Amino acid sequence: MGLAVALGLAAAVVGYFGLSSLAASAKRATMGETTDVVVAANDITYGVKLEKTMLRTVKYPKESVPVGAFSTVDSVVGQTTKVFMTTKEPVTAIKLSSLGGGLSMLVREGMRAASVEVNQVSGVSGFILPGDRVDMLVTVDRVTNPEDAFTQTVLQNAEVLAAGQKTTTQDNKPITVQAVTLLVNPQQAEVMAHAQRQGSITLVLRARGDDSTLVKLQAVKTVDLRGRSAAPPASRVVKAPPAPRPAIERPAEPRKVTIIRRTAKSEESMPGDSTNVKK
Repeated sequence: MGLAVALGLAAAVVGYFGLSSLAASAKRATMGETTDVVVAANDITYGVKLEKTMLRTVKYPKESVPVGAFSTVDSVVGQTTKVFMTTKEPVTAIKLSSLGGGLSMLVREGMRAASVEVNQVSGVSGFILPGDRVDMLVTVDRVTNPEDAFTQTVLQNAEVLAAGQKTTTQDNKPITVQAVTLLVNPQQAEVMAHAQRQGSITLVLRARGDDSTLVKLQAVKTVDLRGRSAAPPASRVVKAPPAPRPAIERPAEPRKVTIIRRTAKSEESMPGDSTNVKK
């Protein structure tokens, strides 16, 4: 009985390994040969210089290896991504650049990348992200007359290339500000630089796809917030002197002589007058 049990166990073990070997052989025959392919270890954004911790290798069937793929991590380290890559996405040559990297790869020909610092309120509470579109407003209040302070839209529909927070010092206190980098043309870059020197900057976030029409806006002044418009300056009117009144010709009164005869008194006109005598 013991010998029978031992032989049975031996037959089971041999059968198991035999079947496992056959299954592996069938799998290899089905899959064919494999090779190492470098993939992203996690999500990677564009403009990033690759490091070893961002990459790993996986087995790919030879017939499924993407064109331009790499087989070793060292052959990829130091290059810069030109596109977004998701986790386990194969790293290929067309997605990388060896001529440098960073933000300059996102600046199109004839355009410029210009940055502006905003706080949590003027920067839409930190919700501005790369790829968004924004308008830029400048508020100038350093004027002699407070009524002359104004807010003006100086830039519209600018593409956001990058956005991030950093800590700086103001009045000996640490504050967190958001640095937003916009894609603008050279003239708009000059407007941005001047606006930052003249007043405070506010960014306004646009809706997705709202880039077809540029709105023409007038500056808003302090008096406009009070519900009235500024009165135009009074013009000085010089009044002409009154014209002299025309002289009125009055008929000459006749010359009269008083004559007293006894108790009677009478008046008579001088000779040559036509006025009747009054008594």
